[in-house]
Amino acid sequence: MTGNCNLPSLRIGLGFDTHRLEPNGKLKIGGLWIDCGLHSVGHSDADVLMHAITDAILGALGEPDIGRLFPDTEVDNRDRDSADFLIEARERLKTAKMSIVNLDCVILAEKPKMAPFIDEMRNTLARYLGIEFHQIGIKAKTGEKVDAVGRGEAVSARVVVLLTAAY
Repeated sequence: MTGNCNLPSLRIGLGFDTHRLEPNGKLKIGGLWIDCGLHSVGHSDADVLMHAITDAILGALGEPDIGRLFPDTEVDNRDRDSADFLIEARERLKTAKMSIVNLDCVILAEKPKMAPFIDEMRNTLARYLGIEFHQIGIKAKTGEKVDAVGRGEAVSARVVVLLTAAY
């Protein structure tokens, strides 16, 4: 920091996650189960948005990433609810005396269309993180038929978080 004690401490974190998609089942994104005939494959419930948010927060704090905190080699993490990861990140925020200014999120998926679910995702995520709806931005993009996302083989999420010292 600049040494000026009147300026708040700011930290930026970047999170990214991708999961392979397979037919049948429901897709979990942003804490919501979406019945779209696809499910994401992962050791936990494979919620790419919650995973990317968790890693963004942990990265901004200089903490170990989600894979080191919740390794897929541990039986306890099998089919685990990704909300547990967000709750852990929130606890680490409190310990560090930091708070979220805002999250900017992008979901990359060919299908399903995310627009009908975005406000509910924002409400769900705000509840888990103890922040306000307006502090979370979520956009959805397709892969324009390029790469695994564009071919409908994967779903991905990218997140940037801004943290500030909690007063």
